[in-house]
Amino acid sequence: MNRTPAAPTPADQQRLALLIEAEAIQLGEFLALLEREEALLTAGDTDALLALTQDKNERYRRLQRLSDDRTLLLGRLGRVSSDATLRELLGDLPRVLARWDEVIKLARQASERNAINGKLILERMAHNQAALSVLLAAADQPALYDAEGHTRAVGGGRMLGSA
Repeated sequence: MNRTPAAPTPADQQRLALLIEAEAIQLGEFLALLEREEALLTAGDTDALLALTQDKNERYRRLQRLSDDRTLLLGRLGRVSSDATLRELLGDLPRVLARWDEVIKLARQASERNAINGKLILERMAHNQAALSVLLAAADQPALYDAEGHTRAVGGGRMLGSA
């Protein structure tokens, strides 16, 4: 049984406009976090990255809730959540349609920035793995000889952290 899509009421259009406005604001803030994350990744500031990650995850959850609310509203109207649907419903609301265009642009930018940050994380992990491999290989080196020709173990001093 095909359900004919319901015409949106003014209240539905207002709710949709509010959701789009909130999504645009949240995406702008999320994009700023991603830019800060890139700077911290480049600087190697892991402590600040840990704090930022919590904020980033919370903002992502907020964005997901807004998207879910928009999808539910459209579903209640018998519509699918798509760009074409929103353009149809917002055709007589140019300011809201312009804000929707901004949401799409910001979402694309956030996706690109997140991909860049993912690559930076992979590069950092590869660098750390290479450094760890060098350290592990150095630990497996045979004994060295001192100036008198006697063998001495590598790292024959104190254990790290001991007094």
